[in-house]
Amino acid sequence: MKIIVAPDSFKGSCTSMEASLAIGKGILKVLPDADIVRIPMADGGEGTVEALLSSCGGRTIETVVTGPLGEKVTCTFGILNNGIAVIEMSAASGLTLVPEGKRNPLITTTFGTGELIKAALDNGCKKIIIGIGGSATNDGGAGMAQALGISLKDSGGNELGFGGGELGKLADIDISNLDPRINGTEIIVACDVTNPLYGEKGASEVYGPQKGATYEMVAVLDNNLKHFSEIIKNKLGKDIANIPGAGAAGGLGAGLIAFCNAALKSGINTILDACDFDRHIKDCDLIITGEGRIDAQSAYGKVPAGIAKRAKKFNKPVLVIAGGIGKDASAVYDVGIDGIMAIVNKAMPLDEAMSNAAELLEDAAERAMRIIKIGMKLN
Repeated sequence: MKIIVAPDSFKGSCTSMEASLAIGKGILKVLPDADIVRIPMADGGEGTVEALLSSCGGRTIETVVTGPLGEKVTCTFGILNNGIAVIEMSAASGLTLVPEGKRNPLITTTFGTGELIKAALDNGCKKIIIGIGGSATNDGGAGMAQALGISLKDSGGNELGFGGGELGKLADIDISNLDPRINGTEIIVACDVTNPLYGEKGASEVYGPQKGATYEMVAVLDNNLKHFSEIIKNKLGKDIANIPGAGAAGGLGAGLIAFCNAALKSGINTILDACDFDRHIKDCDLIITGEGRIDAQSAYGKVPAGIAKRAKKFNKPVLVIAGGIGKDASAVYDVGIDGIMAIVNKAMPLDEAMSNAAELLEDAAERAMRIIKIGMKLN
């Protein structure tokens, strides 16, 4: 029996690789001869680099870049065995890099993300996958563009400083010194956010407050992103304002489209394609995936739903092992998930469940396989 084990991470508890190992142990307790293929998953957010390196093979590159507040930070990115670079913008420009009391999207920058892209180019990569979840920024990717050689100037000819608060001064864009390697590089942005750049559902209004923006800041940031897009349209001939996902990561989605000709694609589908998931599942008997909590929202762009939609093409059954089952979780059955198993095996506090997640995953997998084995006997 060939079983694909492809869980997302259980945030705060297990990485996707740790989760897949635990689930595998549970399976082997019931079916010791099972052929288990572990394909750790992610959706473009935290854990994307680790998941793809675990699934596809490759190496980690460490580099020093400019952090969101302008300080130097050490971070890593991955290069897969096929030469594709995998970057998480949060490693260079993420919210977790900024102490809570210092969070201010008027000044935080994506410059370090641009430096990560340059590092990938320096390593000969011609294709880059960028996960853009967890940003601390609201600068429309301006810092990223500057790191790649683009000049953003005010009316006096001075280079703009860091942060979304500077964008209102933008008067001119000079792309003559853009790193020429960008034009020969395919950049895919793994993103399931569909927000436009500005407006009621834009980057600043929706995500600005969690990055430290006050009500007054949000208004400034929103107006600045609108101005930014107007200058880009005027100078570069690119209308980026209402592209779904342009508002992702404080407008980094828009910046990557405008300055790097990037393509925004579904996070989970990007990961599934990168690890050649369809090839693995063609001859499998069962797919087991998982995430920390499954509910009605899981049917939209999350790892289990993405896997289930692929599985339906090959008529493969999908089981989800979840940390918790939320309201209207049955909605996921409509996207191809066939069953749900919760990891909790008794009443327990959340912190206990999280600290023992690996053991609980193993136990849940064993329980699930015993039920499946009953079904096999009935057949």
